[in-house]
Amino acid sequence: MDLDQGCKGEASELFEAQAHIYRHIFNYATSMSLGCALELGIPDIVHNHGQPITIQELVSKLNLPIDKTLHLHRLMRLLTHSKFFSVTKLPNNQEDEDAKEGYVLTASSKLLLKNTSINSQNVPNLLPFANLVLDNVFVTPWQFLGKWFYGNESTVFETAHGIPMWEFANKNPSFNRLFNDAMAGDSQMMSLVVKDCQEIFEGVESLVDVGGGTGLNAKILLEAFPHMTCTVFDLPHVVANMIETRNLKYVGGDMFSSIPSADAIFFKNVLHNWSDDNVLKILKRCREAIRFEGDKGKVIIIDMVVDEKHDQHEITETKMVFDVLMMVLVTGRERTEVEWEKLFLEAGFGQYKITPNFGLRSLIEVFP
Repeated sequence: MDLDQGCKGEASELFEAQAHIYRHIFNYATSMSLGCALELGIPDIVHNHGQPITIQELVSKLNLPIDKTLHLHRLMRLLTHSKFFSVTKLPNNQEDEDAKEGYVLTASSKLLLKNTSINSQNVPNLLPFANLVLDNVFVTPWQFLGKWFYGNESTVFETAHGIPMWEFANKNPSFNRLFNDAMAGDSQMMSLVVKDCQEIFEGVESLVDVGGGTGLNAKILLEAFPHMTCTVFDLPHVVANMIETRNLKYVGGDMFSSIPSADAIFFKNVLHNWSDDNVLKILKRCREAIRFEGDKGKVIIIDMVVDEKHDQHEITETKMVFDVLMMVLVTGRERTEVEWEKLFLEAGFGQYKITPNFGLRSLIEVFP
């Protein structure tokens, strides 16, 4: 091999490594840029414009100084490259002959709209979830991760804020509302699960939604299966003063002590919040609460299943980010199929089925 070619090869590898490092240590810049766009309300402005919007029109709608035009363009260029917006050719009847392109929404930014007509079309709204994750209360603990490894606190959140996250939420109503709104927004994706997996809920006459909060999951289920009776089971202060209906009930209690009896026990994004020991306790309470054997009596779990072998690289990376997030915020984790199976068997269940058709999350049925 030519010496010069060898040097160029080595240099190329080092420059690639440098770019790799820089991309990852500056990943937060994309998050903060997206947060800025959401704070300014850019997705809604683009949507409400009704056609591709030029950078000049966007500056005008935002009522920004003209000298910020170039800077806004730079922000939008990054977010377009990151697929939160797209650029398309403008219609020929545009008055501004110099304006050749305009911004439009992508599938991702459509999920980040506020209360607009598009959300009446059963499009979930993940804006509250994004606002939660980008909030200082959530961002600050990451700066304490290294310190936490040498400390005695159970979570990084506690190292940063002095108390565990659940206690912090109880003592800070504004953060508690932010958190509950985020969980409710995420739960809107539940309608897509019901649509694609109706057979999993068919035949189930009674269901307990453990950690169901204000009952959004239960309401989505009841809309699809009006014959069903749903009980939302959460902490007493969470379900206090909730309005019940003929087939929607609210019960306060502690899932570690007992769970109301039903055909099916349902968890959505609950079990990943807890350690293996605590999940085992919860599953044992589920085993006691299930009324029937066979397909009718089961636990239904919507949660992540880490699968490096079959998932796309980006999906696996996001699941692993969530796993570390669980370590930072609470005592939970994201689990592989082997780790889930171990818990199911130790809790006394005989079999399970995983349906991995929901992006980051899978639907897991666990049978006695």
